[in-house]
Amino acid sequence: MSRIGKMPVAVPAGVEITIANDNTVTVKGPKGTLTQVYDTAIVGTVDGNVVSFAIKDEKNATGPIRAKHGLYRALTANMVKGVSEGFKKSLIVNGVGWKVAKQGKKVVLNIGFSHPVEIEEIDGITLDCPSITEITVSGIDKEKVGQFSAMIRSLREPEPYHGYGIRYSDEVIERKVGKAAGGKG
Repeated sequence: MSRIGKMPVAVPAGVEITIANDNTVTVKGPKGTLTQVYDTAIVGTVDGNVVSFAIKDEKNATGPIRAKHGLYRALTANMVKGVSEGFKKSLIVNGVGWKVAKQGKKVVLNIGFSHPVEIEEIDGITLDCPSITEITVSGIDKEKVGQFSAMIRSLREPEPYHGYGIRYSDEVIERKVGKAAGGKG
């Protein structure tokens, strides 16, 4: 049995969770609604303010079924957190003359190309620019927030010599020493 799968998911006040007969889990909260379809080999039960998951046929469960046990518990915990608190990723833009600005529902990035790069918000994702070198991606779906942040970061990945590029705010860039400026000796 999965150690993660055995742990119950606490449902905070204001969040409603339902598990349909076809293993569709729906989580409704103050920030929105998320839905996920699970494999029928895993059974979810809602008991008051606690959701727990179990393997339907424990004796004949294979490796992939056991892995899904923990996966579904983690996905449900992320959905509960998303609809109650939300998820947020911060990105830092580092480069000479590089800057970002929000214009309506899009962010315009001047990141060293001959043209500005425009990124539009998608459903469930909100972009914000607290300063001219920061981008904040927020939403209720952890997977969407992470994927959208990774897409923005991939426009200019950080390079190790000067540290120029777009990086996560908590990311550490291992810096390399450049060429030594030495003469013939």
